[in-house]
Amino acid sequence: MYIAGPAFGARQAAGNSVEDIAALCSYAHQFGCRIYVTLNTILFDNELEEASSLLNAVIDAGADAIIVQDPAVLSFRAEAKPESRPELARDGTPLGWQNLILHASTQCAIRTPEKAAYLESLGFGRLILERQLSLKEIRAIREATSAELEFFVHGALCVSYSGNCYLSESITGRSANRGACVQACRSLYDLTDSQGRVLGRNKAYLSLKDLMLLDRLEDLADAGVDSFKIEGRLKNSSYVRSVVKTYSAALDALVRKYPGKYRRASFGHSSAAAPATLDKTFNRGYTQLYLDGVKGSWASLDTPKSMGEAIGTVQAVKRNGASAKITVSAANPGLVLRNGDGFAFVRRDGGIGGFRGFRCSGMEIECRGADGLEAGMALYRNLSMDFERSLAADRAVRSIEVGLTVSSRPSEAPSLSSRPSEARGEISLTISAITEDGRSASITLSGAEPARDPDRMAETITAQLGKHSSVYAFHVDAISCDGPMPFLGISALNQARRDLAAKLDGMPVNAIPLNPGSRSSAKSPSQLDYSANCANHLSRELYASTGTETIEPAYEITHRSDAVLMRSRYCLRNELGMCPGKEPLYLHNNGKTLTLEFDCKNCEMIVK
Repeated sequence: MYIAGPAFGARQAAGNSVEDIAALCSYAHQFGCRIYVTLNTILFDNELEEASSLLNAVIDAGADAIIVQDPAVLSFRAEAKPESRPELARDGTPLGWQNLILHASTQCAIRTPEKAAYLESLGFGRLILERQLSLKEIRAIREATSAELEFFVHGALCVSYSGNCYLSESITGRSANRGACVQACRSLYDLTDSQGRVLGRNKAYLSLKDLMLLDRLEDLADAGVDSFKIEGRLKNSSYVRSVVKTYSAALDALVRKYPGKYRRASFGHSSAAAPATLDKTFNRGYTQLYLDGVKGSWASLDTPKSMGEAIGTVQAVKRNGASAKITVSAANPGLVLRNGDGFAFVRRDGGIGGFRGFRCSGMEIECRGADGLEAGMALYRNLSMDFERSLAADRAVRSIEVGLTVSSRPSEAPSLSSRPSEARGEISLTISAITEDGRSASITLSGAEPARDPDRMAETITAQLGKHSSVYAFHVDAISCDGPMPFLGISALNQARRDLAAKLDGMPVNAIPLNPGSRSSAKSPSQLDYSANCANHLSRELYASTGTETIEPAYEITHRSDAVLMRSRYCLRNELGMCPGKEPLYLHNNGKTLTLEFDCKNCEMIVK
């Protein structure tokens, strides 16, 4: 799981306190789950000390790895003293800079085998790849590096190659590489050609649909992807619960299909059932982007926002002051609307309207507002009360499976009985536990008397020990008796189960080791331009030490006028059926003009 700290994350508005990170690490480490903290903005020289201090704090909080864009963080680790952080993580691994695993953020623009090998040689243990890659290209990167590979499988898409978008900085001075993107790609534009002819108005020409690769996880795993990433910061809890549960169920199915080939990276199983569809979660429509090496319909031209599920066409709108009664012709005969559902529509001017239905009866909706809604317009539901209630009722509980073996024998310990006459024939019961991650513990209860009904006692032992305590789901695998079955009360069995849970809690989980990276040798680039995003002296010195001779400062420093603000595999000419064609196109918004150029040799669009 990845999470942002209080600063230097690629989503400025999605920060979390160090205290919250510590609480998350404490919980997650019970399952051998790793917590990765983002520090994936570029750093200016006057921020290096603050960034170093923050990393010290999140390491102390228990972070297992840091997601990095700026290679200055590598210098932090190289300069740290080995004894500076003697704390131990839950799995017994020493914490501190010397043992810190670094992940190269998708903001590092990892699109080629050469770039991947170079980043691994610098010391990155995991590489988070560019989203606009094909399976063939992922396989080539896999062959070039032994570092772990991570790939986004769901969520919002940037139209530009990650880490190389300077549009927001150019227009407003708010850098995407600094976590302050204004998302100008989600704005509405007018489109003209080189003769000034208007080709379209008020369209989100740079806004892509959302990524969904739910049915491609096996293909990605086969290509060498180790970790699947879901974009979810700034999304609400319903989105996170629904999407994560759906993909988790798909991962479980993949592991079951290939039990000797794949396994989950942590332990425990969720009790919640996954929803059957992702259509009701936030999305702008879905795409698989360039995964198969072909271009399709990638853009969400009509709106940059989530419209939700199409429910039908408006037949009539009757207004009474601020209120309105709306009649809808349903797209699906089984559709059911509920009081409180939220709705959206596209106004005549291209803007998005929305309202809540305070009373829904059949296909009639009573609401307030809905300004601009007219008969004949398509209506969408972007908030389903049934869906929200089902998520709220299906809260996930994660548990680690613990198998129990129960055995009894004549007791050698002093009798627990207060009556010496009953000491004869007393029995001890040993309960042995082994967790799915391999921890073991046992507890012995002495002084029990023989059970009058052995079969019923066996049922009681199985029922009372086979419950949840702490984060463990206990189940009795076997009961064996060397002599008579002992009698134990329900309270004694429950306490034994709780005592076993406490023993297991005191043991570090046998977490799967992280990959530190091989730091194998790789050829360094001879020169780096502004797209390397080098913004401080530590990064410059690191690049120079590997043999790079010319290092241009980041765009955020130079603001060079000829810079490419975006480069993308998304091509507006292709999207609009105007390909082939090399003549530039122009986007206009609020008095500003963007020039679209087309690199047909590489099949890429350039925004200037």
